[in-house]
Amino acid sequence: MAFTPDDQRWMEYALLLARRAAQAGEVPVGAIVVFENKVIGEGWNRPISEHDPTAHAEIIALRDAGKAQQGYRLLGSTLYVTLEPCAMCAGAMIHARIERLVYGAPDPKSGACGGVLDVTGTEALNHRIDVAGGLMSDACGSLLRDFFAARRR
Repeated sequence: MAFTPDDQRWMEYALLLARRAAQAGEVPVGAIVVFENKVIGEGWNRPISEHDPTAHAEIIALRDAGKAQQGYRLLGSTLYVTLEPCAMCAGAMIHARIERLVYGAPDPKSGACGGVLDVTGTEALNHRIDVAGGLMSDACGSLLRDFFAARRR
């Protein structure tokens, strides 16, 4: 799937949130949910600070969007995230009926949107998500690499 003219702008916003996660000592991943060209949900990784293994950027953004929409179905929405989502996040997006996913860096270890698994596109589930990966992958990936390199020092 091709990128739209607005995709770059929204991914830059997600990168800002990823930097916020890094500043807090969390793995730098940021996510937003956009509906009708407006951000309705945002999040950044917080599993360490929240003591919650489900506090991934995507989950927090989905929760925020659900509250904004006063419902758990986010039909017609696009989720932007700086790293290819894991199976948990991909499953949550399917339950929320996200229409489209745009991610930055691929995740060769646990990516579930066409990487290691393809949860978002499997015919076995009742909803599929249009996926466009690799937008600003260099910027998204270098943020992660720099974060982990600094932790190893």
